Amino acid sequence: LHYRPIDGRLIVLQAENQHKLTAWGVFPIMGIDVWEHAYYLKYQNNRSEYVKAWWNVVNWTQVQKNLNAVKGITF
Repeated sequence: LHYRPIDGRLIVLQAENQHKLTAWGVFPIMGIDVWEHAYYLKYQNNRSEYVKAWWNVVNWTQVQKNLNAVKGITF
């Protein structure tokens, strides 16, 4: 989840291989790693169960702090 200061919107983007997000003019607010190394030992090939479980550990207070920290920043 990213914040795009040009229009004040939250958007979902996908980045592969640690691409630099600043080139897109956005700030990351919340992320999830869905490459197999992140979940294989516990979930094997069941990515959907990993994602379901991930929602239970999202720190929404921190996500809000991340958003507050970047609101008002412009490029």
